[in-house]
Amino acid sequence: MNAAVQPPLQAVLDREAIRECLYRYCRGIDRLDEEALRSAYWPDATDSHGEYRGSATRFVERALDKLQNAGRMVHMIGNVLIELRGDVAAAESYFLAFQEGLAGDDRSAEETLLCGRYVDRFERRGDEWRIASRTVVYDWQRRAPLPARLSAGAFGARQPTGGHRPNDPIYELLGALEAQGATGAACTR
Repeated sequence: MNAAVQPPLQAVLDREAIRECLYRYCRGIDRLDEEALRSAYWPDATDSHGEYRGSATRFVERALDKLQNAGRMVHMIGNVLIELRGDVAAAESYFLAFQEGLAGDDRSAEETLLCGRYVDRFERRGDEWRIASRTVVYDWQRRAPLPARLSAGAFGARQPTGGHRPNDPIYELLGALEAQGATGAACTR
């Protein structure tokens, strides 16, 4: 490979690896996919997430426990800006999070829209990029009454509906690809 082409190409590859990590986080939190969620953070990472401040490992444990009885969630990432500095990077990613009230929570009859930014320090260790430190910045919040719990039946003919791991169509597809021995660079987390 031409040495003049290599650095810009590596920057593109690094940015794409960071974006994929951000997307794994969203899949992990929405599908309660522990493997995907943990793979977004280094084991020694920290997370400042609302009232929680501490290790990312503990954040993941608490989130998976609390969200077991939660309603539907959708996290979306956009406007991702990444500043590369060798083996570290600063990433600012805007997010939209739609959350159905948590069972047993005093807001269980509400739906919440959260908008904000993930301000992340990423580190490349070996050939992999993951979050080393996250601060969640909240820019917008709106709560509204939830007319009824969103069960699969509420979608009518719009099927299938999303679910937690392993009861979501993405895991069926990934399992089928694995069973067929499909290979490639795609993430199977």
